[in-house]
Amino acid sequence: MTRVAAVDCGTNSIRLLVADCDPETGELVELDRRMTIVRLGQGVDRTGRLAPEALERTFAACREYAAVVKEHGAERLRFVATSASRDAENRDEFVRGVLDILGVEPEVISGDQEAEFSFTGATKELGGRADLVKPYLVVDIGGGSTEFVVGDEHVRAARSVDVGCVRMTERHLVVDGTVTDPPTAEQIAAMRADIEAALDLAEETVPLREAHTLVGLAGSVTTVSAIAQDLPAYDSAAIHHSRVSHDRVREITDWLVGSTHAERAAVGSMHPGRVDVIAAGALVLLAIMERTGAREVVVSEHDILDGIAWSVA
Repeated sequence: MTRVAAVDCGTNSIRLLVADCDPETGELVELDRRMTIVRLGQGVDRTGRLAPEALERTFAACREYAAVVKEHGAERLRFVATSASRDAENRDEFVRGVLDILGVEPEVISGDQEAEFSFTGATKELGGRADLVKPYLVVDIGGGSTEFVVGDEHVRAARSVDVGCVRMTERHLVVDGTVTDPPTAEQIAAMRADIEAALDLAEETVPLREAHTLVGLAGSVTTVSAIAQDLPAYDSAAIHHSRVSHDRVREITDWLVGSTHAERAAVGSMHPGRVDVIAAGALVLLAIMERTGAREVVVSEHDILDGIAWSVA
């Protein structure tokens, strides 16, 4: 076993996994997994820069994670940064801060690399499941982008497109610095048009409709599963490998889009950092299911973070 640490820094959240990995057997023993909403991508779509307060929130989480990595004695650490830091003019400031705190330089990976890590993390443990028919379509709905990957044991095709729960919320639902609550029909229509255009782009590269099993990753999808199960609090064990039907996703999305901030915040399984962006994330998931004809989504708690850990091991 090799003890490794992996950090995934996205547009909305930063996450840490410390695990013992055995590449020969495919066994991954999780020692510590945590997530912090830092909203690194705050305003990036509008300004092209990482905001000072967003950087400080991210660096504070990095300091916490550095202590955890040291405590567990991880032999290797890999830090991967995704959509927001790809897009920002001042990404060098972000790189220097992470290097100072964690001792490793963040790898600002491409969308295609991000997709490959997501696919590995999500599907490595599904190989023995006779009830899940290949090929898989893995979709990772992040804050700034969504990754699409089709494959069996290996990736056949992958594409990252710039639609995510934070980007869609900021682009379409924020007026004068405030999220419209609930959004208007015109705002929803504009957001759906953006999502459909992104799906058109993805489909130029990835045969979305050829997959037999849809696997959904990241907070928007896992939160929809938690709501579908009416969980009183977020429960990773109950969410991992749960299945949510297309009809149930549509019902939940309709409710989220029409609800108020207070109503969403009252959901026991809802992370406070997702209250204002979950409707957009659910809309992305629903659009994907409608485009592909998927009757259900298999929800995975294992994603790009696990793929990064395997790459280190």
